[in-house]
Formats: sequence, structure tokens, C-alpha cells
Amino acid sequence: MRASGRTTLGGIRRIRTSGCAAIGPLARLQPRDPNAQASPQSSKPLIEADAIRLAQAGDAAAFEFLYHLHGRRVYALCLRMVNNPADAEDLMQEAFLQLFRKIGTFRGESAFSTWLHRMTVNVVLMRLRKKSLPVASLEETTEPDEETGGPRKDLGAPDLRLSGAVDRVNLERSVEKLPPGYRTVFVLHDVQGYEHNEIADIMGCSVGNSKSQLHKARTRLRELLQEEVREQARQERHAAKAQTADND
Repeated sequence: MRASGRTTLGGIRRIRTSGCAAIGPLARLQPRDPNAQASPQSSKPLIEADAIRLAQAGDAAAFEFLYHLHGRRVYALCLRMVNNPADAEDLMQEAFLQLFRKIGTFRGESAFSTWLHRMTVNVVLMRLRKKSLPVASLEETTEPDEETGGPRKDLGAPDLRLSGAVDRVNLERSVEKLPPGYRTVFVLHDVQGYEHNEIADIMGCSVGNSKSQLHKARTRLRELLQEEVREQARQERHAAKAQTADND
């Protein structure tokens, strides 16, 4: 793809293309074997901790190493949240531009991958807000239990209790159909493994609201999966009837 314009960002070229903003040598997401890259200041293979330290000092090769190490996971997170490959690629590049600007603030108080994922989520959420996309409210109260009047005890329960007939394709297709707000919390908790207190911090809501949104996401997901199973069964019956008619 031919670049339409270039600017310089801290020694790393930012190439503007028709599809996304890429970072010079990082434009193509082709993760490499981490042990195959070495620091320009040493012949020893880079490890993540060394790469972080060197990148904080402005080492472009070390930053590229981090890009290749985490790029696929960042892209996958963006794709799950926005359900659009082109937008996901653009958001991935924006997340790494943010990383380039802010890597000096990383203090190692959490895992680097966790810190980067939180930054990525914030980038995606900012994009959603700017586009004014429909996002389910995170300020809805938890649904009361009909018998006790208190919060439902199954909020945030890890077991979806889904039918064994559901395959991975149906599951992923159903997750894509969730409202953006529901999908975000579902992906953060059930796919990325964030705790509710972390999600509350990322999303700017209470822990109770995070649990409520997850409960509603799972409820809607069950409904979508049931629709997928029914449609699959309908298609199988139709195919069986067509086969019988052909045999007759």
C-alpha cells in the first residue's frame, strides 16, 4: 500500500495510508519469534522487560519488538469490541501510538500486557464515544431478585449453561450481535479475564453495574445462541427434506 503522507514521531515514521495509520517499520503485523530479535545495543536476545526499558529510553527497535510481541492480542481485542476488521486495525495502530507516547509512565505495578490492554480498551471506548455509537448504559442498576428484593445472586456467574450443540462459530457470531456496551463488558470479563473491579475502573462505572451488564450480556447471548441453534436445525430439516425429494 502506498503511503500518502509521512510525519515523524520520536524517530519512528508514522505512515498515513488510505486504510489506517501505521507506525513506520511496524506497519505490517507479522509477529516474530521474540528470541530472534536482539537489542541494537547488545547481541543478546531481547526479553520483554529489557524491551520495555529500552523503549522507554527511545529505542525504536525495542518498541517494534513490543509491537510484534503484543500486536495480535491487541488487534483481537479491538476486533471483538468493534466487530469491524478495518476499524480494529486502525484502533490497534492508535493503541500503539498511545503506547509510544505513554510507555514512559509504565511503572511495573501490573503486568505490561494488562496495562497495554487497559490502554487499548480506553482507545476503543474513546472512538465509540466520538462516533456516538449506541452503547448500552453502564448506569443501570442491578436487577433485583424477585424473592429477596436484593441483587440477583447469579450476576457475574461464570457458567453460561449453554447447550452443547453450540459450536465456536455460532458463539462468536452471537457475541458479534451483542449491543456494543454489553459486548465490551462480556469481552473484558469472559474473554480477556478482567475482574469486575478492573472493568469498573476502565469503564468508569460501579462494580455492581459491571456485574449487571455482564448478566444482561449473557442473558442476551443465550437468546442469540438459541436462535442460532433453531436456525441451524431448520436448515438441516430443509436439507433433509430436499434430499428425500431428490431420492424419490
